[in-house]
Amino acid sequence: MTSVEKIQNLITQFIESQDFMGVPSELYAPIDYTMRQGGKRMRPTLCLLACEMFGGDINECLIPAVAAEIFHNFTLIHDDIMDEAPLRRGLETVYHKWNSDIALLSGDTMLIKAFQYALKTNELYSQEILVELCKVAVEVCEGQQYDLNFETRNDVTLDEYIEMIRLKTAVLLGSVLKIGAIVASAGDADKRTIYNFGIDLGIAFQLQDDLFDCYGDVKIFGKMPGGDIADNKKTYLYLKALELASDEDKQLLEGYFSLPKGRDDNKMKAVLDIFAKYHVMEIVTDVMTSYYKKSLKSLDKISVSDDCKIVLRTYADHLYNRIK
Repeated sequence: MTSVEKIQNLITQFIESQDFMGVPSELYAPIDYTMRQGGKRMRPTLCLLACEMFGGDINECLIPAVAAEIFHNFTLIHDDIMDEAPLRRGLETVYHKWNSDIALLSGDTMLIKAFQYALKTNELYSQEILVELCKVAVEVCEGQQYDLNFETRNDVTLDEYIEMIRLKTAVLLGSVLKIGAIVASAGDADKRTIYNFGIDLGIAFQLQDDLFDCYGDVKIFGKMPGGDIADNKKTYLYLKALELASDEDKQLLEGYFSLPKGRDDNKMKAVLDIFAKYHVMEIVTDVMTSYYKKSLKSLDKISVSDDCKIVLRTYADHLYNRIK
């Protein structure tokens, strides 16, 4: 089996060999800037790991894997516009470096390029891959809209939040793993199971991101902590605190999250103090762990030998134990 390091080097080399520039340069420079930043490359890595686990050729899977990476970066560019985020991966966001109009157009172009890459794959499975990418593109937009809706609702439930992050984050992880299985000609049952593995892994991953947003170090995480609190995002942490809080603390929390968006150190400290009072960080960590363990149960059901699963399982462990 190929190591994660070799797979990531292969992905990096392939992306570096691609020409993302064009005319007008103002449209394409942000795309090139975004794709050259690196990052975890988690989605193409999962795609190739799944392909090899099922006995496929990872070189055959590079193009659809990079299609998914381009798609993912399109979503980040648009997310940063909506969140007015100045930093991503420790660097200026496209919207902040250029402006929101250019970021919007460059993001749209990246979405189209993702589909163009998918169409370049082997005709034996390009249609199935394109269908999967179209499905996940719609689902991610649905998740983003739910996220926006939650900002003005005071009755969001924990189950609704999990469904939102399933759509906004987890479906793409499920789909890239399924795409790897498609390229490797895996059976339908295995494609469904590897997809479910990705869904639960993705939910765990997003809950972990929510924790990092509150408690992360900007030098490690690459962006300022407290963005969700500043933006009044009703994350699992906030909703769980609201569920557990006394009437007085509930009123305080709702008051803080009704303030205008913007960074406020006093608000941040007060909210984190309430989270600490009700041990919210520990509770969300336990929920994250339960989804991670559920994902491993799906991996156990896949009909290949345990030896073939080792690298993917080790990489999943790495994601679960990450510090950023």
